[in-house]
Amino acid sequence: MDEFWVHPRLGTATRDGQQPRFYLRALQHAVHRLDADPRWQQWWRGSGCRGCELGIVTEGRLDHLRPSADIRRVDDRLRANFTCALPPAGTGRDELARLASTEVRTMFEVIREAMALPALPPTPAPTAPPEDAGEVPVTAKSLPSIPRELEPQGYLTLTQVQDFFG
Repeated sequence: MDEFWVHPRLGTATRDGQQPRFYLRALQHAVHRLDADPRWQQWWRGSGCRGCELGIVTEGRLDHLRPSADIRRVDDRLRANFTCALPPAGTGRDELARLASTEVRTMFEVIREAMALPALPPTPAPTAPPEDAGEVPVTAKSLPSIPRELEPQGYLTLTQVQDFFG
């Protein structure tokens, strides 16, 4: 197994061009905490996959219906792409950490169900990323304009989620 079993890929499709930096940092931190946890490492070994490429796309108003996932096996890895809603503006660091931890666990619950894996181990207590955490590599894409008649739909299509990271 690689040194790391889960490889986060973060993206944003916000229409205003503003990346939700602090929440993306909290999501990345939550993923890294699972990756480093021996109980989660042991759980993942039972998947039969060498690693998990976990793509997370944040989008404000156009969050995909839950559970939103594109999960597929590519060679000896699992590729799982999800969307997640942004927390309200002004959410504090500790609350962002809690929300990110819950969001990531929910994604792995969907993966667990899709792969018929045993129950998830306990999630490490959420902690905020360090103050001096560097910038998070983010894939930013503008979504095509939505025709006015489809605007009430209010979510990314599965095709958009599948194609987000290329």
